[in-house]
Amino acid sequence: MYEFVELEGKRVKLIRMELEHSRDLYKCSRDPGIWEHYPIHIKTIEDMDQFVRKALVMRERREQFPFVVLDKETNEIIGTTRYLRISKENNNLNIGSTWYSPSVWRTRVNTETKYLLIKYAFESLHVNRIEIITTTTNIRSQKAIERLGAVKEGILRKKYNNLDYVVYSIIDIEWKDIKSRLEGFLAEARTS
Repeated sequence: MYEFVELEGKRVKLIRMELEHSRDLYKCSRDPGIWEHYPIHIKTIEDMDQFVRKALVMRERREQFPFVVLDKETNEIIGTTRYLRISKENNNLNIGSTWYSPSVWRTRVNTETKYLLIKYAFESLHVNRIEIITTTTNIRSQKAIERLGAVKEGILRKKYNNLDYVVYSIIDIEWKDIKSRLEGFLAEARTS
């Protein structure tokens, strides 16, 4: 089975999600723009508790590994991401269930977070494939995934929560070029 660890970059630290993170996640998730294209909507602290508890159950089943994202500049939780659909048997996994406070949209946060996750998956776990999916209506997310260098594979109709999704992937032989691309973006972004 894959072993997962906390990951740290220049701007973000990806910390193993725990129940005590519910309040901080709720606090940073109050902007309705976060939920505009997300398949669920978290409106109350109880909704966030349920979101976190479900993620922890999935971690216990070894189907997911959820993180909270800490902004090292402010020392505040600014969102969440996770490895999911983990398949050691097929040597692949997904990266998803990602959302951030709008205060860090269009900063280096998402690029660095994805870089850390993808690098660990290919270089430490030695997966052969990573999938990233988003809803067909979430154009901002699609552009961010395409900016990473992921290949658009197609549309899954009514896949989850009765929504259509766009599927992207990165495979192991593409990682070297994508790694250089992302490191270039991160060097240009400095701390912004």
